[in-house]
Amino acid sequence: MAKSLRSKWKRKMRAEKRKKNEPKELARLKQALATDVKAVMDDMQDIATVVPAAEVKQKKVDVDGDAEADDGKMDLDGKRNKKTHLDENGQYPTWMNQRQAKKLKGKRHAKKGGKFKNKKNMAW
Repeated sequence: MAKSLRSKWKRKMRAEKRKKNEPKELARLKQALATDVKAVMDDMQDIATVVPAAEVKQKKVDVDGDAEADDGKMDLDGKRNKKTHLDENGQYPTWMNQRQAKKLKGKRHAKKGGKFKNKKNMAW
């Protein structure tokens, strides 16, 4: 689709911009890698708890073992009715659009005994 002159020109200009900025990016990357990692880690220990990689891997294995015990099921929508998609507060899920919700509501009310009930029993 992108074959117009404008898009070709924009692609060309982006390529030239990349060429122009490449030395700056490379210098910035080398500077970031050249910083003293030990000093950064010491600063990080003041802010957060630093855990060695071996312990993290060991904990990950333990977590996976727990996940297999409960079959890996997530209970996010465990309180939601599977047939009507309503939760305990009578709310539909956020992903459901209004048309789908209205359709389900119509089905639900049709089963109760009619779509609309005329209170005064008038013809119109």
